[in-house]
Amino acid sequence: MAMHMNLTTHKQHSLALGVALALMVPSAVFAQQKAEQQKQDENNFIEQIVVTGSASGTAVRKVEASYATTLISAADIKKLAPKSTADLFKAIPGVWAESSGGVAGANVFVRGFPGGGDAPFLTLQVQGVPIFPPSTLSFLENSSLFRIDETIEIVDALRGGPASVVSSGQPGLTTNFLLKEGSDETEGSIKYSTSDYDLQRIDAVVSGKLAEDLYFMFGGYVQQSPGIRDAGFNSEKGNQFTLNITKILDNGKINFFTRSTDDHGAWYLPTPLVDGVDNNYTQLGTLNRQATIQYGPDGTSESVDFGEGRGWKGTVTGGSVNLEFAEGWTFVDRFAHLSGDADTLGLVPNGNPALLSSVADNGVSAIGAVTGDVYDGDTLVQQVGRWVVRKDIESFTNDVAITKQTDKFKASLGLYVANFSSNDWWSIGNQSYHVIRPGGENLTGIACNDSQDSCDWNYDINATGDGTTKAIYAAFEYKLTDTVTADVGVRDENHTIDYTVDEGLDGVITKAVQYDESDVAFTAGINWQIQPEQGVFLRYSEGSKMPYFDDLRESFDSFSAGDDLIIDVTQLELGYKLAKSNYTLYATGFYNEVEGDRFQTVPGAPVQTLTNEAYGVEIDANYFADNGFSLSLNSTIQETEITASPTNKGNEAQRQPGWQVRLTPSYDFEFKDFFATLYGTFSMVDDRFANNENTVVLDGYEKFDIGLILQGDSGLTFELAVQNLTDEDALTEGDPRSPSAPNGRYILPRTATFSVSYAF
Repeated sequence: MAMHMNLTTHKQHSLALGVALALMVPSAVFAQQKAEQQKQDENNFIEQIVVTGSASGTAVRKVEASYATTLISAADIKKLAPKSTADLFKAIPGVWAESSGGVAGANVFVRGFPGGGDAPFLTLQVQGVPIFPPSTLSFLENSSLFRIDETIEIVDALRGGPASVVSSGQPGLTTNFLLKEGSDETEGSIKYSTSDYDLQRIDAVVSGKLAEDLYFMFGGYVQQSPGIRDAGFNSEKGNQFTLNITKILDNGKINFFTRSTDDHGAWYLPTPLVDGVDNNYTQLGTLNRQATIQYGPDGTSESVDFGEGRGWKGTVTGGSVNLEFAEGWTFVDRFAHLSGDADTLGLVPNGNPALLSSVADNGVSAIGAVTGDVYDGDTLVQQVGRWVVRKDIESFTNDVAITKQTDKFKASLGLYVANFSSNDWWSIGNQSYHVIRPGGENLTGIACNDSQDSCDWNYDINATGDGTTKAIYAAFEYKLTDTVTADVGVRDENHTIDYTVDEGLDGVITKAVQYDESDVAFTAGINWQIQPEQGVFLRYSEGSKMPYFDDLRESFDSFSAGDDLIIDVTQLELGYKLAKSNYTLYATGFYNEVEGDRFQTVPGAPVQTLTNEAYGVEIDANYFADNGFSLSLNSTIQETEITASPTNKGNEAQRQPGWQVRLTPSYDFEFKDFFATLYGTFSMVDDRFANNENTVVLDGYEKFDIGLILQGDSGLTFELAVQNLTDEDALTEGDPRSPSAPNGRYILPRTATFSVSYAF
């Protein structure tokens, strides 16, 4: 029988955010502006252009694309008010994003693909180039390396389709963030944001013309706060700055960008599901942010500030060259270099809560290590691991393609090369009993706490890895009739890894890997454009996910036995597309099989090898009424099954709902001297299993978000966004390290954010 993670109802915290709009704004008539804006929005939905998934880098109308993609504009991002980059991915059909871990460290699942966490089937691109080729390393997934701000123009999210052949060959989800570019007019904005959790943030962006056909955009932010879950100090803080330069040529365009980020926040982890713990709870606080860890054979001690949390301090620099030459020939080169530190420090729960009397040396009480307070035997405590992961990463990626196009066909030949490295230093474990309360302190008078040798385990490593991926790909598209187009693509990829691991930090290399394998990916599709605004497509794809450093460490025995560790992905898609003047509908049915996925709960635990099948439908729809009302629908319905496993055959894939629905109504109207938009989002999520054994059920839930935008003709704009209006207590996951333990990670609590901006 499955065990349900049931939630008790906790008291609602009061929501108070006073907003004084005592500003003199010139009066204006907005009726014509409203009508023009709505008409523009409708036209934009019909004429939406996508570029991701194209070998040639050329644009295609979304309604004519033979694959499933979703566009998220800057205006959409404003309404979604995401708390992190991964939080934005909830707006993409076919995607289940667990963004409750804070500003970094999300779990992102795609179309029922299996996984135990992180985002192994997600690639994040900027300006059409992957910023870091490994989609996931331990304690790092792509969305952790990117922060959303006012410099983003649009996000193009491609699922499946031709992505298994082009670019990095990602068979799952590719999200391409396109930056704003300058124009002949100098324009910009500055915005101040605050919140009921004491956020202080300044965003600014400016763009314009540097010289003839040379344009710029520069923008970024600085911010800090105690965190959505108050840690008692500024646990979230950082900054980011982006420069984008565009040169328009007679025969094309050259682009260059650089983006520097230094941003981190507390790592929110599963918490004990006991009385007094709700979705505002966090282990991290003033009394435990500084702690001493021990590592290595000699028990070396080091003092660590766990207030560093998870984050990214680094730079990604890249660009593209897009040229037309001769007749029908196009040359595209997209490149990026990334370098920086992506560290993870956190307080990780280990096992069940317990009464202090059951673990105290004297069986009666223990003493607070910081305050000196005496805690009696009825105090609830939990063993917490003080984990430290230092990760220094670097990569250089180049994707070059040449294309020949005529009225009947388009043929592309491309070369993708990526070099990447990760230098890791870990000390994970360091168990110690802490009081179960927000920021609960460590205790003395417990053997585990006073002598590290008394605790369960530590896993310490010093690892160095370098890898190279080289791929030649070709794509051919042919117009069979005026309305029917067929395309095929093939990719031949070689993947090499050199990796050494010192397990124990004693200077002895315990695992050394020299990996060299190749694989071929394939895709074929056909598109029937019934009318200019209506079409259907059918696509078949075979792709793969190559192993990276941690895959080879975790499955070292399998690799040594001759296994190639390649995960094979087969996908079939059938899509319908309709884009009318006041409504759009994109529906994609999908089937996939993922063979050879490996899952490990913690280092040293057995590695499970699985084959997973899933089928379902994604729906992406929008409706516009003449009176200013609009409605967006994002829904996914899917069935998953583990079809091959030593112990879990026939079960559902863990941590993915059978269905999810997001409804986003919006209404534009005049309010005194403002053009106003009132909007909201209603999300409904089905039950999920917390583990592949299907013994722990995470209950489904509903969540409401609401917001108001007031825009004046003087350039002033006021925005109020309330997330999780009813303060729903729901879980995104159980305890991935010990699924039977009564621990779980809540969705983020209710928050209210207010901002005022001035555009010029």
